[in-house]
Amino acid sequence: MKRIAIGCDHRGFALKEQIMPFLQNAGHSYEDFGCYNTAPVDYPDIAQKVGEAVAAGNFDQGVLICHTGIGMSIAANKIKGVRAALCHNTFAAQRARAHNDANVLCLSGENIDTESALEIVRTFLATVFEGGRHIQRVNKIKALEIGDD
Repeated sequence: MKRIAIGCDHRGFALKEQIMPFLQNAGHSYEDFGCYNTAPVDYPDIAQKVGEAVAAGNFDQGVLICHTGIGMSIAANKIKGVRAALCHNTFAAQRARAHNDANVLCLSGENIDTESALEIVRTFLATVFEGGRHIQRVNKIKALEIGDD
């Protein structure tokens, strides 16, 4: 199974608390990078921790949750090696993995019901990158990254 880095801000805490046992029951291991309660935190700090852990290869994939998922997605995508995708349904989750080789799933903590969120997580983790014509496109995305080379 997969090693998952997971994190949230205070607005995503409740959903993260539902996703972690789901991951464990599905046979995945995970590390919780925070936050650990509903006290306000800055989502870029959590996105950085999860994104860097995934980009370093310490985890297979990541899951980030904030109020809308937008902030986490923007912040995580600033990290070289991260392809974070905000997904509101299973179709988007499947395509994010199959076509874009996304390695971090971003979710809205408050604008989606738990059952739908868990199905999105399941789909994201179960879908493999198709390769083929998509390799060239992902390589072009990687070429856009700014960082130390």
